[in-house]
Amino acid sequence: MILKALKEFMRLESASGILLIIAALLAMLVENSAAKGLYDALLGTPVEIRIGEFEIAKPLLLWINDGLMAIFFFLIGLEVKREFLAGELSDPARVILPIIAAIGGMAVPAAIYAYINWGDPVAMKGWAIPAATDIAFALGILALLGRRIPPTLKLFLMALAIIDDLGAIIIIAIFYTDDLSIYSLLPAVMAIAVLFLFNRRRVLGLVPYILIGLVLWAAVLKSGVHATLAGVVTALFIPCRKAPGETKTQLEKLEHDLHPSVVYGILPLFAFANAGIPIEAITLEYLLHPVPLGIAAGLFFGNQLGVFGLSWLAIRLGIAKMPQNATWLQLYGVSLLCGIGFTMSLFVGSLAFEQGGPDFAIDDRVGILVGSLASGIAGYLILRFLAPARVPR
Repeated sequence: MILKALKEFMRLESASGILLIIAALLAMLVENSAAKGLYDALLGTPVEIRIGEFEIAKPLLLWINDGLMAIFFFLIGLEVKREFLAGELSDPARVILPIIAAIGGMAVPAAIYAYINWGDPVAMKGWAIPAATDIAFALGILALLGRRIPPTLKLFLMALAIIDDLGAIIIIAIFYTDDLSIYSLLPAVMAIAVLFLFNRRRVLGLVPYILIGLVLWAAVLKSGVHATLAGVVTALFIPCRKAPGETKTQLEKLEHDLHPSVVYGILPLFAFANAGIPIEAITLEYLLHPVPLGIAAGLFFGNQLGVFGLSWLAIRLGIAKMPQNATWLQLYGVSLLCGIGFTMSLFVGSLAFEQGGPDFAIDDRVGILVGSLASGIAGYLILRFLAPARVPR
């Protein structure tokens, strides 16, 4: 009976979002209980891998953020490649509006954060935190609304979130890269060359790609470039061709196999490891500090201004078309949902403030939780009670 109920839960479109909420609440509960010492000790547990002179030694928290999240970015890379080759992003007519909306959803929140934190060089490291959309949460809320939302709006949100993730990857590569080590970059370049050779020679077996991808991850980790980017690069070389006797391409097969472990395992674990906040920090006085205020304002106000504002302008100018069967109010409600940053915002925050001291580490999580919660609630209420359902039967 329990196993059957679990299988039914996993089939829900909103299941991944619900698990993320549970993981975040559990982290906050543990952080504010007598188990706080155990929680901190667990995340600080040193984990080391050594092969001869080569070693990787990090606390467990960084193995989650640098290691497991590389698999998450690997999945994002697979999704981006598939969408550009054969999905929503392959049709220029369909992709114009999500691209314009995604640009607004990244630029305006970042500008709001920068305006509030201008003059503080450490706080300014977090400018990209509110420029992220959590696709699991946003699509999970749309799933709760059922047939009230036209499928074209769901596709619009999915395409926007994928483009937003691509933008986040570029931002991480350019702005959150430490001092580069040329000696470590050389084996990384060699690994990429081998992946390219595999792809050109039409190697269909996935094991060689994964093994070289692990070498690439280790080299990138040592180079100063953030290790999660190795996942994206590896994904771009996975062949989008069918093996003999298969109905799916190797890319689709790998994406399908990875998806459950990432959304039901890695992302909830990441949320549990990064969402612990002292309860005394969740106050109006604390929220008005520049960093949490900039993040919360960027997520809530920045996304509705950027996504909806640029979408409205593009549609009015005839550059793009309104999603079929959608209303302006529905598009506005979806724009609000784009302010749910959570997973990607927490990840960018961990990069921005890993050297910024414990106060900033708490600040960014408070802003992310408040801004994401406000965006999710406001978006749901508008789509549920104010926006008329205009979905044809």
